Amino acid sequence: MKKLVLFSLIILGFAACSRKGLKLQKSHRFSQILKSKDIDYKFKMAEQYYVIKKYNFAQQLFEDLFPYVKGTDRYEDMYYKLAYCYYYQKDYLNAENYFKTFTETFPSSAKTEECEYMRAYTYYKQSPKPELDQTNTNKAIGLMQAFINMHPGSPKIKEANNIIDLCRGKLETKDYLNAQLYYNLGYFKAAAITFSGVLDNYPDSKNGDLYKYQSINSYFKYAEMSYPDKQLERFEKVKADCSDFMDRFQGSKHTADITKINTQTNNLIKNLQNEQTKKTTQR
Repeated sequence: MKKLVLFSLIILGFAACSRKGLKLQKSHRFSQILKSKDIDYKFKMAEQYYVIKKYNFAQQLFEDLFPYVKGTDRYEDMYYKLAYCYYYQKDYLNAENYFKTFTETFPSSAKTEECEYMRAYTYYKQSPKPELDQTNTNKAIGLMQAFINMHPGSPKIKEANNIIDLCRGKLETKDYLNAQLYYNLGYFKAAAITFSGVLDNYPDSKNGDLYKYQSINSYFKYAEMSYPDKQLERFEKVKADCSDFMDRFQGSKHTADITKINTQTNNLIKNLQNEQTKKTTQR
């Protein structure tokens, strides 16, 4: 049994060494190709690496060939493939730069339209989670819209519109989370304004009734915490907003909550009006 275990370990050791040796051999071979002075050979190998998806190797060779290929018939295609080398390695920052520069360097190329789309798409790929800064998301929207405007007949129009919708959805989520943060921190006036802003900015959102409800709920709490001389005016606004909700969002799952807030608001308004009447009578 011990001999069998020892034999297995030896076999595994040989296999590991073989894999390591193969990697070193491949690395050594690539190093030799990179050092080669034969431009045609180096270009041929760069193309082969690109075809077999060894984009890191292809990228290094293409970049090394730049001074020799610039201005030749090979330059445009090599530049195009270099942009994709970065893209497929998920280096979207450099990919964006190369796609952009391609469109500027080869404005009449048949590949320019594609590269304009890909430039916008790299910004989409760099778009982070909704909680984070959305600069790249906004850039993706702007560039995709510019692409649509410049190429209305492009087969990429549908995809471009889908990307814009996804990006706007992310911005909507971020705005909602900001409003929810104000609410959680007890800044109810700011929460009410921000929830209302989300509804205004995304009027076709499927969550419109939620944003309106959250705005009303936040303003109700703000009114409750207000100075007595400000409460009547603020509760009157809550009452008007509840009426607006009922008109705009019939059948909403938040209707019961709005009804409850409206009932509480009407009772508070009556109490405040009675208090005002008493003070007037006492004078």
